[in-house]
Amino acid sequence: MRFARWGKQMKHIDEYRNRDLVNNLSRKIRKEVTRKWTIMEICGGQTHSIMKYGLMQILPSEITLIHGPGCPVCVTPVEMIDRAIALGEYPEVILTSFGDMLRVPGSHTDLLRVKALGGDIRMVYSPLDVLDIAAGNPGKQVVFFAVGFETTAPAVAMAIKEARKRNLENFSVLISHVLVPPAIEALLSSEDNRIDGFLAAGHVCTVMGTYEYIPVAEKYKVPIVVTGFEPVDILLGIYRTLQMLEQQRYGVENAYPRSVRAEGNRAAQKILGEVFEPTDRNWRGIGTIPISGFRLADGYRKFDAVLRFNLQHMESEESGSCIAGAILTGQKKPSDCMSFGSSCTPEKPLGAPMVSSEGACAAYYRYNRAAIPNQRN
Repeated sequence: MRFARWGKQMKHIDEYRNRDLVNNLSRKIRKEVTRKWTIMEICGGQTHSIMKYGLMQILPSEITLIHGPGCPVCVTPVEMIDRAIALGEYPEVILTSFGDMLRVPGSHTDLLRVKALGGDIRMVYSPLDVLDIAAGNPGKQVVFFAVGFETTAPAVAMAIKEARKRNLENFSVLISHVLVPPAIEALLSSEDNRIDGFLAAGHVCTVMGTYEYIPVAEKYKVPIVVTGFEPVDILLGIYRTLQMLEQQRYGVENAYPRSVRAEGNRAAQKILGEVFEPTDRNWRGIGTIPISGFRLADGYRKFDAVLRFNLQHMESEESGSCIAGAILTGQKKPSDCMSFGSSCTPEKPLGAPMVSSEGACAAYYRYNRAAIPNQRN
């Protein structure tokens, strides 16, 4: 009992400490800002923290936060969803996936409806779990739908490498991995770019380090600050970005040193370099970004589900009623969409940003009720 009471007291102490840090950083930001700046947080997890804790409300009006394409579920293109749906409909296939992908709409349906109609579609928590499913079902083809940025790719690479070691001929992967630095460069090179600085995702940099961002920051003369996901982390990242902007400096700074090192995780990078190679990737609502994703290297190509099931020529069209592309590139906010909160809700989504736990539309719907048309005052 005494220890439980002590733990509760420590929690309150931490809450007060964090509150003081948040207030202190907010004051510093207000004191130092002299003009309007637009800062993009790349990561959808950061977007949810910003909305959950009301950080936009405590920032001065001179600072505008816009939300970037750092939601892996959101940027998975429609044709990849349709390929997964096609695989889920094959009677000889067990399709495995992370849970967020089951409700993402393809061009005609989603994986959850396919599952309801009898498709053998299973939610997993790790790609390594899929190896056991493949080993236990030798008469079935077992496919893992692999989405995500550099954070989830190492675990997928490990699973593929282990599948080759175990000679699991009935295991394959539908790959839709994408990379952050090329996306940042695509945003900065756009004709309608209005981004002054970036908050880079701490978990991606934990794997890849910070060195990949240096050429981008130098080429486009922008500050890129690596930050975490707690309110204090995000405000510190904003403050460090603001300092660089006000002092007319550019480059890469690490405001998340407790997790991120400049060189990143070399072991994870090594296995990524062995199993994957860079390739052009299509991003939902954005289009093709050169060298912005992974595909399997030659020695592992036999595990590519697109090649195994001859799906490479499958193409799909985006929904005309969803403005996911404009939201993912920061051109518009979810509340600017005519369908937001009416014909597009978490129960009946038109696009992935309303489905994903990292989607900007889902964050606005959950934490900013005033943005929903029928709930505005």
